Amino acid sequence: MSAAERSITIKVREGAWLATFQDLGREQSEALGVPCGGAADQHSASVANILVGNPRTATGIEIMGGRFSFTTSKPVLIAVTGAPADVTVNGGKVQMWEPICVPAKGRVVIANARGGMRNYLAFSGTLVTGYFMGSSAPEARMGFPQQISAGDHVELQTSYAGFEHPYLTQPLFRLPVPIPSFERPLWTIDIVEGPETDAAHGIRELLSSREYTVTAKSNHVGLRLDGPVVHPQGLGEIVSHGVPIGAFEIPHGDELIILGRYRTLTAGYPIVAFATKASLPMLGQARPGQRMTFRWVSQEEAVDSQHEAQRLLNALETRVRSLFGAIDLPHHSRRIPAQAAA
Repeated sequence: MSAAERSITIKVREGAWLATFQDLGREQSEALGVPCGGAADQHSASVANILVGNPRTATGIEIMGGRFSFTTSKPVLIAVTGAPADVTVNGGKVQMWEPICVPAKGRVVIANARGGMRNYLAFSGTLVTGYFMGSSAPEARMGFPQQISAGDHVELQTSYAGFEHPYLTQPLFRLPVPIPSFERPLWTIDIVEGPETDAAHGIRELLSSREYTVTAKSNHVGLRLDGPVVHPQGLGEIVSHGVPIGAFEIPHGDELIILGRYRTLTAGYPIVAFATKASLPMLGQARPGQRMTFRWVSQEEAVDSQHEAQRLLNALETRVRSLFGAIDLPHHSRRIPAQAAA
């Protein structure tokens, strides 16, 4: 296998309901009024890149609904993560959440996602695309949609040239992949207090004891939930201000909004809770009709859960690096440099 990097063209045959170039989002863009954006499910996006030897921040493809398929004239190394789906290579079923060696002229199909909204497809190497404020994440309001459609040709720069090994499927090479459980009818999301929690009398008991359902009005800005709410009292006017991802907003209507990665300001609405950072990937997978309950945790528990999530990703990175080194597969430890938008 040659270590020299070469360019491969990926031919997109089916473009799903929506497929976009995606990474983990913009850093420090919100000070300029531009949402950070990035993969809705940051855990699945990170794992996909780790499994093919890329840095977590590398550009992949986020797939939402329908069928996504592609062919390539050269071998590629891929990984598919996110919501459970049917993944095939040349008609044969392959596993998600592990590296997949696709042979030359192979056709890959990703379809029938269930239990969640999004799949993540990573290729070993660098997908060639434009960058806006240092990120390949879409920002349609700025004229940077990043959509991938049927018939598009996507360029991949890779040093992967194909690999076969008689022991690759043996248990020795099973990887410690932290796979979320998506296909539960009722999700439990950990939350911590917000600045207006005390002003919404009874909100703690309400959020921890009742079920909420994601509505069809949800979008990339936030999840809108159908369920009981308590409006804070005696606050007066709240000045609009920036808020973290996962903030629980109560607008004037009787609904609950959980802000996502494309949120802007609060619009003056009270914030009664925050989803913990470790819970955000699950919220990024919530589809209309998904039911969920909430569990209050302390700040210390929230920090511990995030540290554990990162520990598992770090352990996976270490194992993949060792495996790829042992079998002479390329491992891209460097960070992808930011580029100017095309």
